[in-house]
Amino acid sequence: MNNIGMIGLSVMGSNLAMNMADKGFAVAAFDFYNEYTKKFRESNAKNYENITAYDTLEEFIASLEKPRKIWMMIRAGSPVDETIEKLVPLLEEGDLIIDGGNSHFPDTTRRCEYLKEKGLLYIGTGVSGGEEGALRGPSLMPGGSKDAWPLVKDIFQKICAHTEDGSPCADWVGENGAGHFVKMVHNGIEYGDMELICEAYQMLRDSYSNEDMSQLFTEWNKGELNSYLIEITSEILKTKDETGYVVDAILDKAGQKGTGKWTAIAALDEGQPLTLISEAVFARCLSSLKEERVNASKAYGKEMEKGNVDAAFAEEIRKALYVSKIISYAQGYSLMRSAAKTYDWKLNYGGIALMWRGGCIIRSQFLGKIKEAFDKNYELENLILDDYFKEIVEKYIPSLRKVVVYAIEHGISVPAFSSALSYFDGYTTEKMPMNLMQAQRDYFGAHTYQRIDQEGTFHTDWTNLGNGISSTTYNV
Repeated sequence: MNNIGMIGLSVMGSNLAMNMADKGFAVAAFDFYNEYTKKFRESNAKNYENITAYDTLEEFIASLEKPRKIWMMIRAGSPVDETIEKLVPLLEEGDLIIDGGNSHFPDTTRRCEYLKEKGLLYIGTGVSGGEEGALRGPSLMPGGSKDAWPLVKDIFQKICAHTEDGSPCADWVGENGAGHFVKMVHNGIEYGDMELICEAYQMLRDSYSNEDMSQLFTEWNKGELNSYLIEITSEILKTKDETGYVVDAILDKAGQKGTGKWTAIAALDEGQPLTLISEAVFARCLSSLKEERVNASKAYGKEMEKGNVDAAFAEEIRKALYVSKIISYAQGYSLMRSAAKTYDWKLNYGGIALMWRGGCIIRSQFLGKIKEAFDKNYELENLILDDYFKEIVEKYIPSLRKVVVYAIEHGISVPAFSSALSYFDGYTTEKMPMNLMQAQRDYFGAHTYQRIDQEGTFHTDWTNLGNGISSTTYNV
């Protein structure tokens, strides 16, 4: 009997199936598109005695040991619900369905409850690391039915990436949609990291050749900024084809699949200022307006002043990139902290950093410091208040200010850098100007306000036309 089944044999599903087989598990494979099953059977699967590809769903289900464990790697949304409906009549109480796609976390919560009524278990797990990670060791972020984790813990922790000390980059996140929520925040942070790197690249490219930038990113990767994204940026910048440098031939329109947008929406729902990640999402939206941008640049006759970034200022950019990265992660963790209270999740913040240290797209050296920060103080309100990060932020914020000023003077759009600075300045400001805003709201809408010298809520009849009646009670 097979230990686990994989539905969905495109690149991620195929690579995960081979990964599990490499770790000694017997794997059943199936795809609703017969040509995918045939291709997998005749190519990758033929090299494994412990992978069997099936042509029918019934044969696939019958081949699994009980309780059955079925992993779906299919497109998020309605295909997941449709597949669940096909599986339910063929399963028995205690069987487990796993969704490894980028599903929206409320959908995972809904599916957990639905399948609980059917006597079935459900896991929604984030899978990060792309094609290479799926084959060689991804970061896995499982959440869902509490009783499901023991059924797959051994499999997940053997196939996942591992840190240098051997710790698995896979552990239980929490109930219902917790796993997919954490993966969503991971993807949001990924948006922020990529945007910051691109903004640094835009400031550098007037003064550095692609080869020089590649070497610079290689050097950066040896220090504090050591990470997968910095590493691959160095590789990208020096890659050539028959036409020259590949990066120079790529259209400047960025795509997205929606997880960054979901992260920003979740932040609005939670009332959390996820400014950097939100700006990274909007930067992709702005990039998609290519024709409009071309027309606008002609209409305004905008010619960006050519920059002159020497080695000293490149170091300022490096520091600005690192401190902005810290602020981005601080915002992401604040969002997870707020959501944990909303949904009654007991998230292990240090454990999440550990899960992200290997296999995933945002893996980086400094995630170990995040783990240390939350291990030291689980109730840490904000990452920038940890002693280690506070020392770096205080030292590097002046560099961020210089970089933002440089970008403004040279007409370079840096929404991620500038939002990081604005967030820091706002978060560390004892008295913001919102007392005036509350007065404005009360003036035009009688929305009431609180006072610093008295308890309760108050309303001023600013126009002497409202008879002193307020429209709402104070709510913040």
